[in-house]
Amino acid sequence: MTRQSAGLLLYRFAANGGVEVLIGHPGGPLFARRDEGVWSVPKGEYGPGEEPLAAAAREYTEELGQVPPSSERISLGEVRQAGGKRVVVWAVAGDFDPAELSSNLFEMEWPPKSKQIGRFPEIDRVEWFSPERARAKLNAAQAPFVDRLLDAVAARPPAE
Repeated sequence: MTRQSAGLLLYRFAANGGVEVLIGHPGGPLFARRDEGVWSVPKGEYGPGEEPLAAAAREYTEELGQVPPSSERISLGEVRQAGGKRVVVWAVAGDFDPAELSSNLFEMEWPPKSKQIGRFPEIDRVEWFSPERARAKLNAAQAPFVDRLLDAVAARPPAE
């Protein structure tokens, strides 16, 4: 069975009028020394019969520690990651202070074969990035979400 994840990509308009996106760095020892190409849209798996958009909102809350903004959800479609996982994402306008991050924890044996269980945050930090920087930081399969967001925002009439 193909694994499926759903997420919300938070965006805002910078002082220069450009778009910025909030993405997260995965927590835990496996990613501690990795940066480029490992960041992700806050997302998580959902099961059969679960509404993907509801799962995306749940995962946003679990991974960031706040409920998502109530602004309009813009569908950014789906991608398939290298391991086969399907990821569907919606964009949502809002703001988030990275210092307020409060991610849920997961457990894993660390160091390997030590029989010691460590607890680590799912996301250890979030940052606002320009589209160019976000594309470099994101898992390569998720980078198209940035371009889709830019297309969607450009197609909308300016706010009054």
